[in-house]
Amino acid sequence: MTASRMTATDPAPFRLRRNTRDLPKAVEALAKALPARDLRTVLADANRTAVRKGSTSAFGSMNPRPVDWYCFEEGDDQTTDWYPQGVASSSEAGRKDVQAFVVSWYWKPEGASTERGVRLSFLSTVTRKYRHVLLVEPKVDGSYVAIDIHAGGVAWYGDLIYVADTSRGLRVFDTRRVFEVNGDDDKIGKRNGRYHAFGYRYVMPQVDAWAATAKARFSFAAVDRGTTPHTLVSGEYVDPAEDPGLVGRVARWPLAADGTPVAGADGTAAAADAFALPAAKIQGALSYKGKWYLSQAASSTANGSLLVVPDGQTAQVRKFPIGPEDLTCWSEKNQLWSVTEYKGRRALFAVPV
Repeated sequence: MTASRMTATDPAPFRLRRNTRDLPKAVEALAKALPARDLRTVLADANRTAVRKGSTSAFGSMNPRPVDWYCFEEGDDQTTDWYPQGVASSSEAGRKDVQAFVVSWYWKPEGASTERGVRLSFLSTVTRKYRHVLLVEPKVDGSYVAIDIHAGGVAWYGDLIYVADTSRGLRVFDTRRVFEVNGDDDKIGKRNGRYHAFGYRYVMPQVDAWAATAKARFSFAAVDRGTTPHTLVSGEYVDPAEDPGLVGRVARWPLAADGTPVAGADGTAAAADAFALPAAKIQGALSYKGKWYLSQAASSTANGSLLVVPDGQTAQVRKFPIGPEDLTCWSEKNQLWSVTEYKGRRALFAVPV
Protein backbone atom coordinates (compact mmCIF):
# COMPACT_ATOMS: atom_id res chain seq x y z
CA MET A 1 0.00 0.00 0.00
CA THR A 2 1.36 3.43 -0.89
CA ALA A 3 1.64 5.83 2.02
CA SER A 4 -1.02 8.54 1.87
CA ARG A 5 -3.30 9.92 4.61
CA MET A 6 -4.86 8.89 7.89
CA THR A 7 -8.53 8.23 7.15
CA ALA A 8 -11.23 8.40 9.82
CA THR A 9 -12.95 5.07 10.39
CA ASP A 10 -15.57 3.55 12.71
CA PRO A 11 -14.23 3.47 16.30
CA ALA A 12 -16.88 0.97 17.47
CA PRO A 13 -14.66 -2.15 17.11
CA PHE A 14 -12.27 -0.61 19.64
CA ARG A 15 -14.72 -0.53 22.53
CA LEU A 16 -13.11 -1.90 25.69
CA ARG A 17 -14.68 -3.59 28.70
CA ARG A 18 -12.93 -3.63 32.06
CA ASN A 19 -12.02 -7.20 32.98
CA THR A 20 -10.59 -6.94 36.50
CA ARG A 21 -11.79 -10.37 37.67
CA ASP A 22 -10.08 -11.48 40.91
CA LEU A 23 -6.78 -9.75 40.13
CA PRO A 24 -6.93 -7.31 43.11
CA LYS A 25 -7.48 -10.19 45.54
CA ALA A 26 -4.59 -12.12 43.99
CA VAL A 27 -2.25 -9.10 44.16
CA GLU A 28 -3.13 -8.56 47.82
CA ALA A 29 -2.19 -12.17 48.53
CA LEU A 30 1.27 -11.45 47.11
CA ALA A 31 1.51 -8.20 49.06
CA LYS A 32 1.07 -10.13 52.29
CA ALA A 33 3.83 -12.57 51.40
CA LEU A 34 6.47 -10.51 49.58
CA PRO A 35 8.28 -7.21 50.22
CA ALA A 36 7.03 -4.37 48.01
CA ARG A 37 9.53 -2.14 46.21
CA ASP A 38 8.83 1.17 44.48
CA LEU A 39 10.16 2.13 41.05
CA ARG A 40 12.94 4.30 42.41
CA THR A 41 14.23 1.34 44.42
CA VAL A 42 14.21 -0.89 41.34
CA LEU A 43 16.12 1.74 39.34
CA ALA A 44 18.62 2.24 42.16
CA ASP A 45 19.14 -1.53 42.23
CA ALA A 46 19.71 -1.80 38.46
CA ASN A 47 22.32 -4.44 37.59
CA ARG A 48 22.99 -3.80 33.88
CA THR A 49 24.61 -0.84 32.13
CA ALA A 50 23.45 0.71 28.86
CA VAL A 51 26.05 2.41 26.67
CA ARG A 52 24.95 5.84 25.52
CA LYS A 53 25.74 6.34 21.82
CA GLY A 54 27.56 3.02 21.73
CA SER A 55 28.61 1.14 18.63
CA THR A 56 25.70 -0.55 16.83
CA SER A 57 24.68 -1.70 13.36
CA ALA A 58 21.00 -1.04 14.12
CA PHE A 59 20.90 2.17 12.08
CA GLY A 60 21.95 0.62 8.76
CA SER A 61 21.95 3.26 6.02
CA MET A 62 19.99 5.79 8.08
CA ASN A 63 21.31 9.32 7.48
CA PRO A 64 21.28 11.44 9.53
CA ARG A 65 21.68 9.04 12.42
CA PRO A 66 19.48 9.33 15.53
CA VAL A 67 20.22 12.28 17.81
CA ASP A 68 20.58 10.01 20.85
CA TRP A 69 20.58 6.31 21.65
CA TYR A 70 21.36 3.63 24.23
CA CYS A 71 22.78 0.18 23.51
CA PHE A 72 21.95 -2.80 25.72
CA GLU A 73 24.59 -5.05 27.26
CA GLU A 74 26.00 -7.70 24.91
CA GLY A 75 24.00 -10.51 26.49
CA ASP A 76 20.75 -8.67 25.84
CA ASP A 77 21.83 -7.50 22.39
CA GLN A 78 22.80 -11.00 21.25
CA THR A 79 20.17 -13.22 22.87
CA THR A 80 17.74 -15.13 20.66
CA ASP A 81 15.52 -15.94 23.65
CA TRP A 82 14.16 -12.43 24.25
CA TYR A 83 13.09 -9.78 21.71
CA PRO A 84 12.34 -6.13 22.59
CA GLN A 85 9.02 -4.73 21.39
CA GLY A 86 7.30 -1.97 23.38
CA VAL A 87 8.74 1.27 24.71
CA ALA A 88 7.47 4.11 26.91
CA SER A 89 9.06 6.99 28.80
CA SER A 90 8.62 8.72 32.14
CA SER A 91 7.85 11.85 30.10
CA GLU A 92 4.92 10.05 28.48
CA ALA A 93 3.86 8.96 31.95
CA GLY A 94 4.00 12.51 33.33
CA ARG A 95 6.41 11.37 36.06
CA LYS A 96 8.72 13.92 37.66
CA ASP A 97 10.24 11.63 40.31
CA VAL A 98 12.14 9.46 37.81
CA GLN A 99 13.76 9.89 34.39
CA ALA A 100 13.49 6.53 32.73
CA PHE A 101 12.39 4.34 29.87
CA VAL A 102 10.57 1.04 30.02
CA VAL A 103 11.02 -1.59 27.28
CA SER A 104 9.00 -4.80 26.94
CA TRP A 105 10.60 -8.08 25.78
CA TYR A 106 8.80 -11.31 24.88
CA TRP A 107 10.15 -14.86 25.24
CA LYS A 108 10.81 -16.08 21.70
CA PRO A 109 11.44 -19.86 21.83
CA GLU A 110 8.50 -21.84 20.49
CA GLY A 111 7.88 -25.23 22.01
CA ALA A 112 10.29 -24.65 24.87
CA SER A 113 9.60 -26.71 27.97
CA THR A 114 9.20 -23.55 30.04
CA GLU A 115 7.43 -20.38 28.86
CA ARG A 116 9.09 -17.34 30.46
CA GLY A 117 6.57 -14.80 29.19
CA VAL A 118 7.29 -11.08 29.25
CA ARG A 119 9.79 -8.88 31.03
CA LEU A 120 10.10 -5.11 31.32
CA SER A 121 13.44 -3.32 31.35
CA PHE A 122 13.51 -0.11 33.40
CA LEU A 123 16.40 2.11 32.27
CA SER A 124 17.44 5.25 34.14
CA THR A 125 18.67 8.05 31.88
CA VAL A 126 20.50 9.52 34.88
CA THR A 127 22.65 6.49 35.72
CA ARG A 128 22.33 4.60 32.39
CA LYS A 129 21.67 1.50 34.47
CA TYR A 130 18.77 -0.87 33.78
CA ARG A 131 17.12 -3.94 35.27
CA HIS A 132 14.69 -6.54 33.95
CA VAL A 133 11.45 -7.12 35.88
CA LEU A 134 9.34 -10.19 35.14
CA LEU A 135 5.63 -9.65 34.48
CA VAL A 136 3.37 -12.26 36.07
CA GLU A 137 -0.31 -13.09 36.34
CA PRO A 138 -1.16 -13.48 40.04
CA LYS A 139 -3.39 -16.26 41.38
CA VAL A 140 -5.70 -16.11 44.41
CA ASP A 141 -3.79 -18.99 46.00
CA GLY A 142 -0.83 -16.63 46.44
CA SER A 143 1.19 -17.88 43.46
CA TYR A 144 1.62 -16.56 39.91
CA VAL A 145 2.42 -17.69 36.36
CA ALA A 146 4.29 -16.27 33.38
CA ILE A 147 2.30 -14.25 30.81
CA ASP A 148 2.57 -15.72 27.32
CA ILE A 149 1.89 -12.75 25.01
CA HIS A 150 3.81 -10.82 22.34
CA ALA A 151 3.79 -7.55 24.34
CA GLY A 152 4.12 -5.52 21.13
CA GLY A 153 3.48 -2.18 22.79
CA VAL A 154 3.73 -0.39 26.13
CA ALA A 155 1.99 2.79 27.33
CA TRP A 156 2.85 4.46 30.64
CA TYR A 157 0.57 6.91 32.46
CA GLY A 158 1.24 7.91 36.06
CA ASP A 159 1.71 4.70 38.00
CA LEU A 160 0.03 2.49 35.40
CA ILE A 161 1.69 0.57 32.59
CA TYR A 162 -0.47 -0.80 29.76
CA VAL A 163 0.87 -3.78 27.80
CA ALA A 164 -0.72 -4.69 24.48
CA ASP A 165 -2.18 -8.19 24.34
CA THR A 166 -2.72 -8.72 20.61
CA SER A 167 -6.11 -10.42 20.40
CA ARG A 168 -7.46 -9.65 23.87
CA GLY A 169 -6.92 -5.95 24.58
CA LEU A 170 -4.68 -4.33 27.20
CA ARG A 171 -3.18 -5.73 30.40
CA VAL A 172 -2.50 -3.29 33.23
CA PHE A 173 0.42 -3.20 35.67
CA ASP A 174 1.21 -0.80 38.49
CA THR A 175 4.68 0.54 39.31
CA ARG A 176 3.58 0.69 42.96
CA ARG A 177 3.10 -3.08 42.87
CA VAL A 178 6.59 -4.49 42.36
CA PHE A 179 7.65 -7.35 44.63
CA GLU A 180 11.07 -8.75 45.45
CA VAL A 181 11.67 -12.51 45.26
CA ASN A 182 14.69 -14.72 45.79
CA GLY A 183 14.12 -18.13 44.24
CA ASP A 184 15.78 -20.52 41.80
CA ASP A 185 16.31 -19.61 38.17
CA ASP A 186 14.45 -22.60 36.71
CA LYS A 187 11.09 -22.15 38.44
CA ILE A 188 8.13 -19.77 38.45
CA GLY A 189 5.61 -19.08 41.19
CA LYS A 190 5.32 -20.33 44.75
CA ARG A 191 7.00 -23.68 45.41
CA ASN A 192 7.32 -25.16 48.88
CA GLY A 193 6.91 -21.79 50.54
CA ARG A 194 9.44 -19.95 48.32
CA TYR A 195 8.75 -17.59 45.43
CA HIS A 196 10.57 -18.06 42.13
CA ALA A 197 10.81 -15.96 38.98
CA PHE A 198 13.36 -17.68 36.72
CA GLY A 199 16.13 -15.92 38.62
CA TYR A 200 14.69 -12.41 38.28
CA ARG A 201 14.82 -10.44 41.49
CA TYR A 202 11.58 -8.52 40.92
CA VAL A 203 8.13 -9.42 39.65
CA MET A 204 5.30 -7.09 38.67
CA PRO A 205 1.85 -8.71 38.85
CA GLN A 206 -1.01 -7.79 36.56
CA VAL A 207 -3.54 -5.62 38.42
CA ASP A 208 -6.25 -5.07 35.80
CA ALA A 209 -7.28 -5.64 32.19
CA TRP A 210 -9.34 -4.04 29.43
CA ALA A 211 -10.75 -6.57 27.00
CA ALA A 212 -11.78 -5.96 23.39
CA THR A 213 -15.51 -6.40 22.81
CA ALA A 214 -15.14 -6.85 19.04
CA LYS A 215 -12.55 -8.05 16.54
CA ALA A 216 -9.59 -5.69 16.85
CA ARG A 217 -5.87 -6.08 17.36
CA PHE A 218 -3.67 -4.41 19.95
CA SER A 219 -0.19 -4.43 18.46
CA PHE A 220 1.32 -1.27 19.98
CA ALA A 221 0.49 1.38 22.58
CA ALA A 222 1.28 4.96 23.58
CA VAL A 223 -0.12 8.01 25.38
CA ASP A 224 -0.95 11.39 23.81
CA ARG A 225 -0.68 14.04 26.52
CA GLY A 226 -1.54 16.81 24.05
CA THR A 227 -5.24 15.96 23.89
CA THR A 228 -7.86 17.04 26.43
CA PRO A 229 -8.27 14.78 28.25
CA HIS A 230 -5.09 12.79 27.63
CA THR A 231 -5.64 9.73 25.45
CA LEU A 232 -4.43 6.15 25.32
CA VAL A 233 -3.38 5.05 21.81
CA SER A 234 -3.32 1.53 20.38
CA GLY A 235 -3.71 -0.08 16.99
CA GLU A 236 -3.09 -2.89 14.57
CA TYR A 237 -0.09 -4.37 12.80
CA VAL A 238 -1.20 -5.83 9.46
CA ASP A 239 1.02 -7.73 7.02
CA PRO A 240 -0.55 -8.02 3.54
CA ALA A 241 1.15 -11.38 3.01
CA GLU A 242 -0.61 -12.80 6.06
CA ASP A 243 -3.76 -10.66 6.05
CA PRO A 244 -4.70 -10.01 2.38
CA GLY A 245 -7.30 -7.27 2.04
CA LEU A 246 -7.02 -6.03 5.63
CA VAL A 247 -6.07 -2.45 6.54
CA GLY A 248 -4.58 -1.65 9.92
CA ARG A 249 -6.34 0.82 12.21
CA VAL A 250 -5.43 2.94 15.23
CA ALA A 251 -7.70 4.28 17.99
CA ARG A 252 -7.57 6.66 20.97
CA TRP A 253 -9.39 6.40 24.31
CA PRO A 254 -9.89 9.33 26.76
CA LEU A 255 -8.18 8.75 30.10
CA ALA A 256 -9.54 9.62 33.54
CA ALA A 257 -7.32 11.33 36.12
CA ASP A 258 -6.38 7.94 37.61
CA GLY A 259 -5.09 6.76 34.24
CA THR A 260 -7.94 4.38 33.40
CA PRO A 261 -9.99 4.65 30.19
CA VAL A 262 -13.19 6.66 30.69
CA ALA A 263 -16.04 4.14 30.88
CA GLY A 264 -19.74 4.75 30.42
CA ALA A 265 -22.66 3.55 32.50
CA ASP A 266 -22.48 0.16 30.78
CA GLY A 267 -18.92 -0.33 32.00
CA THR A 268 -17.31 -0.05 28.59
CA ALA A 269 -14.86 2.52 27.29
CA ALA A 270 -15.58 3.82 23.80
CA ALA A 271 -12.73 5.04 21.62
CA ALA A 272 -12.86 8.78 20.96
CA ASP A 273 -11.79 8.24 17.35
CA ALA A 274 -10.16 5.74 15.03
CA PHE A 275 -8.25 5.94 11.77
CA ALA A 276 -7.27 3.61 8.96
CA LEU A 277 -3.49 3.51 8.69
CA PRO A 278 -1.92 4.72 5.43
CA ALA A 279 0.56 1.83 5.15
CA ALA A 280 1.10 -1.79 6.13
CA LYS A 281 3.47 -3.29 8.73
CA ILE A 282 3.04 -0.48 11.26
CA GLN A 283 4.83 -1.45 14.48
CA GLY A 284 4.12 1.69 16.52
CA ALA A 285 1.88 4.75 16.39
CA LEU A 286 1.83 8.00 18.32
CA SER A 287 -0.17 11.21 17.91
CA TYR A 288 1.66 14.35 18.98
CA LYS A 289 0.91 18.04 18.37
CA GLY A 290 -1.41 17.50 15.43
CA LYS A 291 0.68 14.85 13.68
CA TRP A 292 0.73 11.08 13.59
CA TYR A 293 4.06 9.28 13.78
CA LEU A 294 4.09 5.70 12.48
CA SER A 295 6.94 3.20 12.77
CA GLN A 296 7.06 0.84 9.77
CA ALA A 297 9.03 -2.39 9.57
CA ALA A 298 10.91 -3.71 6.55
CA SER A 299 13.09 -6.78 7.31
CA SER A 300 15.88 -7.95 9.61
CA THR A 301 18.48 -6.47 7.25
CA ALA A 302 16.69 -3.47 5.68
CA ASN A 303 15.95 -0.06 7.13
CA GLY A 304 12.42 0.63 8.25
CA SER A 305 10.55 3.91 7.82
CA LEU A 306 9.05 6.65 9.96
CA LEU A 307 5.83 8.00 8.50
CA VAL A 308 4.94 11.52 9.64
CA VAL A 309 1.31 12.34 8.87
CA PRO A 310 0.03 15.87 9.62
CA ASP A 311 -3.74 16.07 10.12
CA GLY A 312 -5.45 15.81 6.74
CA GLN A 313 -2.20 15.71 4.79
CA THR A 314 -0.11 13.16 2.92
CA ALA A 315 2.45 11.16 4.87
CA GLN A 316 6.08 12.19 4.79
CA VAL A 317 8.42 9.19 4.76
CA ARG A 318 11.75 9.26 6.58
CA LYS A 319 14.39 6.54 6.84
CA PHE A 320 14.37 4.73 10.20
CA PRO A 321 16.67 2.05 11.72
CA ILE A 322 16.46 -1.68 11.03
CA GLY A 323 13.64 -3.39 12.94
CA PRO A 324 11.90 -0.36 14.53
CA GLU A 325 9.12 -1.16 16.96
CA ASP A 326 6.81 0.76 19.33
CA LEU A 327 7.00 4.57 19.78
CA THR A 328 7.05 7.00 22.70
CA CYS A 329 7.66 10.71 23.10
CA TRP A 330 9.96 12.67 25.41
CA SER A 331 8.12 15.96 25.05
CA GLU A 332 10.52 18.10 27.09
CA LYS A 333 13.23 17.28 24.53
CA ASN A 334 10.91 17.21 21.49
CA GLN A 335 12.16 13.71 20.76
CA LEU A 336 10.47 10.59 19.42
CA TRP A 337 11.93 7.34 20.79
CA SER A 338 11.72 3.76 19.57
CA VAL A 339 13.54 0.45 20.05
CA THR A 340 14.92 -2.00 17.47
CA GLU A 341 14.31 -5.72 17.89
CA TYR A 342 16.81 -7.84 15.97
CA LYS A 343 19.71 -9.80 17.45
CA GLY A 344 22.95 -7.82 17.33
CA ARG A 345 21.08 -4.69 16.26
CA ARG A 346 19.22 -3.60 19.38
CA ALA A 347 19.14 0.03 20.41
CA LEU A 348 16.81 2.45 22.16
CA PHE A 349 17.00 5.57 19.98
CA ALA A 350 15.63 9.08 19.43
CA VAL A 351 14.87 11.32 16.47
CA PRO A 352 13.52 14.91 16.52
CA VAL A 353 9.73 15.25 16.27
